[in-house]
Amino acid sequence: MESAKISELKQFVSECKSNPSLIHNPSLAFFKSYLQSLGARIPPEPKTEKGGDKMSGTGEHFDAKNPHTATEDDDDDELVESDIELDVTDVVEPDNDPPQKMGNPSIEVTEENREAAQIEKSKAMDAISEGKMDEAIDHLTEAIMLNPTSAILYASRASVFVKLKKPNAAICDADAALQINPDSAKGYKIRGMARAILGRWEESASDLHVASTLDYDEEIGLVLKKVEPNARKIEEHHRKYERLRKERELKKAERERKRPQAEADQDALSALKDGEVISIHSVSELEPKLNAASKTARLAILYFTATWCGPCRMISPLYTSLAGKYPKVVFLKVDIDEAKDVAARWNISSVPTFFFLKNGKEVDKVVGADKSALERKIAQHAG
Repeated sequence: MESAKISELKQFVSECKSNPSLIHNPSLAFFKSYLQSLGARIPPEPKTEKGGDKMSGTGEHFDAKNPHTATEDDDDDELVESDIELDVTDVVEPDNDPPQKMGNPSIEVTEENREAAQIEKSKAMDAISEGKMDEAIDHLTEAIMLNPTSAILYASRASVFVKLKKPNAAICDADAALQINPDSAKGYKIRGMARAILGRWEESASDLHVASTLDYDEEIGLVLKKVEPNARKIEEHHRKYERLRKERELKKAERERKRPQAEADQDALSALKDGEVISIHSVSELEPKLNAASKTARLAILYFTATWCGPCRMISPLYTSLAGKYPKVVFLKVDIDEAKDVAARWNISSVPTFFFLKNGKEVDKVVGADKSALERKIAQHAG
């Protein structure tokens, strides 16, 4: 076996290892059967999940490949694509015959060779009319050797290969015809028909539409009637999952965009002590706590007190108990003798004094040891 073909085989095996569901592709049915005849264990065909996008029809499944990641809740979850049910009644196993003889289009063709090639083509047409396809192949091959610059000769031999259900050979000849004449309607038509035999629906539809534009005939229309529904299903399937992938990518990008803010909010929360009174000893300690309260949209209460203050000693136990009652409220406590810079900034003239802050702004205030007023205003602003 040629080294190039061995290399291709190794690559194919590698792809099967990374995506075992490939073996269920209709065009690889011959290979699947061969493996089973050797006693190989074939992985089960992926099933469509309930609520999936399985389409009705007759035939085997088109196995969607390349699942992408990222779900709304977990970026590591797979986006599992459903199968497409296609009509593959006329799909055949790929032909793996030795390559057919191909002419050298760069050689100079004499008029004598051109005429001889036409005679061989005529013999081929007669053989086709008599159902002698192998004989027709021989005559067309001889004609190609005589005149390798003729696109129609390659396209004609390709059409016979299609009749013989040898799509790979037909595609090879159709490619050669299109290299010589990029506007060969027959080249596109036969290649489209060959690709349909292999179950390559989207490529087939593309070729047949080009052929139809160049030179429409009824045969093209008949083949398109079968090819287009399959191609449309695959196109709709790809479009649907491409949309889903884009939606998930957008959601993932949005989560990534919000992540720094979420992390900042988490850091802010960690700076607050739910259900506890936080003692403040300086302005440098106060600002981070107020900022954290603002970031987390929490009510902050700034309580100014002093050790020598009798009313403060009376209301302090209540302030502590209220902190336990309202764990989502930030309870701050400042001793004006210890944190003189904070007291000065807030212009404290008497204690106890309570400031109520939301989003960094003062929304209310209680001066004096008024227990009922303190409880009422906390209940009012905590909501």
